[in-house]
Amino acid sequence: MWNDRKSLVLSKVFVIVFVVLIAACVVIAPRLVDFVMWMSAYASETGKPLFLCTVYTGCATAVVLLAFLYILLDRIGKGRVFVEENVSCLRYISWCCFAGAAICMASAVYYVPWSAIGVAAAFMGLIVRVIKNVFAKAVSLQDDAEFTI
Repeated sequence: MWNDRKSLVLSKVFVIVFVVLIAACVVIAPRLVDFVMWMSAYASETGKPLFLCTVYTGCATAVVLLAFLYILLDRIGKGRVFVEENVSCLRYISWCCFAGAAICMASAVYYVPWSAIGVAAAFMGLIVRVIKNVFAKAVSLQDDAEFTI
């Protein structure tokens, strides 16, 4: 039977899988960029170093985001859900989304399709920010309830 514990384990496994995929992306980034430049005449005009800079900075931001996500999932697995540390993790995750959006929007100057990824990252950052605010309110309500005895 499916339960919360299995769901958390699955989420942690996917976080690890994404870290491995990002590591693989870092290793094969030059080949990936060559492929994109071969597929797109517009991309081939911009130059490989700009693409690699975008990919590497984006990967670094994604790894930081995944680290905070894993920490958050680990705390939730230990029954520590509405705690200030989780609010901080969600805040850092949202900032990582916004940093990724900024990287992509800056990269859209030389390759317009990056803007679509940038908009998606900003939207995700907004959603995580709202969830962070809900968690912060829940922490505040939980603290109030603990002092009301």
